[in-house]
Amino acid sequence: MATQVVMPKLSPTMEEGQLSRWLKKEGDKVSMGEPLAEIDTDKATMEMQALSNGVLRKILIREGESAPLGQAIAIIGTADEDISALLTSVSGSAKAVPVAASKTEEPAPQATTSHTSVPTGGKPSAFSQDGVRQLISPIAARMAADAGINLRSIQGSGPGGRVVKRDVEAALGAKGAPAKGAPRLRPIAAAPHSPAAVYGPSSFHDEPLSEMRRTIARRLVTSLGPVPHFFLTSEIDMERAADLRASINELYPDTKLSINDIITKVVAAALIQHPQVNASFQDKTVRYYDHADLAIAVATENGLITPIVRSAELKGVLEIAAEVRELATRARSRKLKPEEYTGASFSISNLGMFGIDEFTAVINPPEGAILAIGAMTPKPVAHEGQIAIRQRMRVTMSCDHRVVDGAVGAQFLQTLKQILENPVYLFLSQ
Repeated sequence: MATQVVMPKLSPTMEEGQLSRWLKKEGDKVSMGEPLAEIDTDKATMEMQALSNGVLRKILIREGESAPLGQAIAIIGTADEDISALLTSVSGSAKAVPVAASKTEEPAPQATTSHTSVPTGGKPSAFSQDGVRQLISPIAARMAADAGINLRSIQGSGPGGRVVKRDVEAALGAKGAPAKGAPRLRPIAAAPHSPAAVYGPSSFHDEPLSEMRRTIARRLVTSLGPVPHFFLTSEIDMERAADLRASINELYPDTKLSINDIITKVVAAALIQHPQVNASFQDKTVRYYDHADLAIAVATENGLITPIVRSAELKGVLEIAAEVRELATRARSRKLKPEEYTGASFSISNLGMFGIDEFTAVINPPEGAILAIGAMTPKPVAHEGQIAIRQRMRVTMSCDHRVVDGAVGAQFLQTLKQILENPVYLFLSQ
């Protein structure tokens, strides 16, 4: 008997999924438990397994399109079974569409000054040298356009051969152009143009939101409005912390310890001393955590994701450094499991590496606070009665006033400052 394949719930926060890649095509045999498709959830790309045996008779959404939980996305049945009645019953919630587009359906992009758009649910695409349709992530398309790289010359390494950020970076490296760091400045010079191009409305193109970006948008709306934020800022002398980092990296050159790794360890130690901050709002209760489960914000091509270092107060700084790098690598390749990015007790966001001196971060509910880390920079300051050049860093804690009172937040930052300015405490407390 034919059955519907519906969009499954693959993560705790998932509300809809985007079909990244079909692993089977219409007419293929499928077995229960066999991978059927790859689904982009709000945080990761995960495999969807078949729940019945038979033949994949009909695909109802194509790669790049999204569907809410429970919506029919395919039909599995026997090879000669009449599925017309089942197709009719699902036509209201899902429309059968072809899986692949031919070259005549979606030509390679050309330069234009007209208004253009990418259909909702689709992905920017072109055709490779062998005529096969390419899938291209929005950030990869922008990077390639800025660098003047022909996307048809790039072999994608993402799901289904999708061209992603790292592929363009590799092409930039081969071209001898900088792949990372500050964006390359383009010369400001007048280009040949027509009066219509100058005085008319700008051309544009629309790019569909990824599931991750949609979830970020929903959560920000439900955070900054309903959650009563207040902010506390402190400037910290990082001279000794910087010396500690340099000494450890000299002893263990393969570790590549970062200042953020030291901050993570210190935040964990401070949270244990101030359990009122290591808490979350739960509607009718405030939940206090026994361990410091720290979410570390990681930027990916699809948006921000926060892998979690569990029980960070029990781990040494070298262990934290290795774990953060491993989690960040898997986060950027969308390989994290749901339990690795949900259920933190506190979050850390660091924009110092981008030269940002100070900023405020939005709390990730139900957590009670988030710490925003600015750049560590040398500054002339009064030190021991003299003007000296010292490494300084500004941090801002966003607090949920339903969980953290002003004095409690200030005491937490005071402890954080004391430990960072005297990091030998970390070794005395082991």
